[in-house]
Amino acid sequence: MPLEIIYEDQHFIAVNKPCGLLMHRSQIARDAETSLLRELKLQTNKFLYTIHRLDRKTSGVVVFALDKESQSKASSLFEQRRVSKTYHAIVRGFTKDIGTIDYPIKNETGKTKDAISYYRTLEHFEVPIAFGKHNSSRYSLVELKPETGRYHQLRMHMAHIFHPIIGDRPHGCNKQNKLFKEHFNSMTMFLHANELTLHFETPLLLKAAYHKEFEKMIQILQSYPQKALH
Repeated sequence: MPLEIIYEDQHFIAVNKPCGLLMHRSQIARDAETSLLRELKLQTNKFLYTIHRLDRKTSGVVVFALDKESQSKASSLFEQRRVSKTYHAIVRGFTKDIGTIDYPIKNETGKTKDAISYYRTLEHFEVPIAFGKHNSSRYSLVELKPETGRYHQLRMHMAHIFHPIIGDRPHGCNKQNKLFKEHFNSMTMFLHANELTLHFETPLLLKAAYHKEFEKMIQILQSYPQKALH
């Protein structure tokens, strides 16, 4: 199935990355038969320059440069934090209306770096499925805006405030992941990069719609009686 191209000009091309697709093949994920970079090259027959990355399980906006100069300009925006990123996620429990998570994160080399994320609750869901000592299960659809760009930042931050992202294996709730597998036949991680803005002199705003599994799950959760935000 062709990748969904959401933007293209003479300098950049952006796609809506499917969940489960690696950015590029590596020794760490030897099971992967292909990658986003490979598939997009085959689809467009163009040489692509990587600017940023999304986790394998994360879906949404990914932009590539079509020439070295554009890659350098866009990469400098990321370094200067002149890039706005907005994600949506389905998480365990009822989140507060808004919140700030200021929690340092260790990188791959073990060095601790500052990390800040902001969240806003979009919707609450209560599902009549018993969980632990509770008669029902509660979830939230949240908007997430990372100020910094650390590895697994949003996943670790939501777990830190006890609202792990559904489907997240390393940082999430295994019992909730099992519930989603058994009751909804879903093993997807529900984290989606739905907006990315590159703040050039004329800002470039890129948007990606939910993938089918994400959209389906929201519809399932919305099919139950809704709880008002509080």
